[in-house]
Amino acid sequence: MVRTGMVLAAVFFLATVQAYGNDTSTKLPEGFVYVEKMIPSLVLELHYITNENFIGRPIDGYEAPRCILTREAAEAVAAVQERLRPFGLGLKVFDAYRPQRAVDHFVRWAKDPDDILRKAEYYPDIAKNRLFPEGYIAERSSHSRGSTVDLTIVSIRPETMGRELDMGTGFDFFGPESAPLFPGISDEQRAHRLLLQTLMVQHGFAPYAEEWWHFTLKDESFPNTYFDFPVR
Repeated sequence: MVRTGMVLAAVFFLATVQAYGNDTSTKLPEGFVYVEKMIPSLVLELHYITNENFIGRPIDGYEAPRCILTREAAEAVAAVQERLRPFGLGLKVFDAYRPQRAVDHFVRWAKDPDDILRKAEYYPDIAKNRLFPEGYIAERSSHSRGSTVDLTIVSIRPETMGRELDMGTGFDFFGPESAPLFPGISDEQRAHRLLLQTLMVQHGFAPYAEEWWHFTLKDESFPNTYFDFPVR
């Protein structure tokens, strides 16, 4: 899905990555790692630090374009990356660890019926007051436990570097079309979703029935803890 403003957002994002690239001053809680340091070839497109998300503004708790996971989850993502590399493919991450304050931001937004800035792009066919009942927004997120990641597959070939495989919807599209097994997508889109899901499952992740991009490590390090340290 092509969204207006993505070029400017990408420029901002890359500039910010460069600014933080050599920063080693932030100490993460024990058991967490910066995934981009562990997997330098990983592509990052972290929407929640920009305006390019379903709210249309940067989200609370995202202070730097960093990708954080528990070490075990990051190692599993690295294994998937290695499986894809011989085929000229790699992973692009949209979100990983998410502070509880970010989830709280989503909840406040969902309760404001007048804030529908990005409805046409992210939830065109669902009334905003249905986002809670239909499970698209919740007061807790597995992302806050540190072992959930939102991602897709991209080309790493020089001539098509960064091009996403067509999955049928964009990241964070609220609607039945985003379910991994949605029947109304093309055979090619279905094959792409199956490739992503198969590799993630083989490396210890569980898929989510409503979102093709969302995976949680089955053997989580902190299955009952919801963290709130900022992403920085």
